[in-house]
Amino acid sequence: MPTGKKLASRVIDDKDRQILMLLQEDGRMQFKQIAKKVGLSIDSVHRRIKEMQNKGIFHSTIQIEPRAIGYPLVADIKIKLKNVSEKKRKEFIDYLKKHKSCIELHAVMGDFDFTCVLIAKDSNELEELSTSIRQKFKDLILEWKGILVLKTYKFEEYNLN
Repeated sequence: MPTGKKLASRVIDDKDRQILMLLQEDGRMQFKQIAKKVGLSIDSVHRRIKEMQNKGIFHSTIQIEPRAIGYPLVADIKIKLKNVSEKKRKEFIDYLKKHKSCIELHAVMGDFDFTCVLIAKDSNELEELSTSIRQKFKDLILEWKGILVLKTYKFEEYNLN
């Protein structure tokens, strides 16, 4: 990272990319290991990571495998809305964001307005969940297309080289 340049005023550089790639491989890698691999001091690595986090380039989180914690059904739901006011759209988004079974929610462009990922313990729970959301927003939802996810091969992995 060029000295004296704040991250807000520049794009990430090659050292930042190297750090991000290493953290993708192992989010718990020690600063000492990262510093050695990218050829920087430990303090420089720490500063770069903090700056990238503050800028929102990445978030320190864990990824949970739903099937490993008792949710064998993962459904990718495509949703098209109709007659949507900004107030109703926000209500719909807020409801899904707070719903314990909705683990992802994205506004999308194309044939649908949203895609969300729902998890369930069995097919009965998935049907009840789907029905309850569709009924609650029946005046808003035009189309609902569910796709059962069989296996995830790649999830949020970026090649920054």
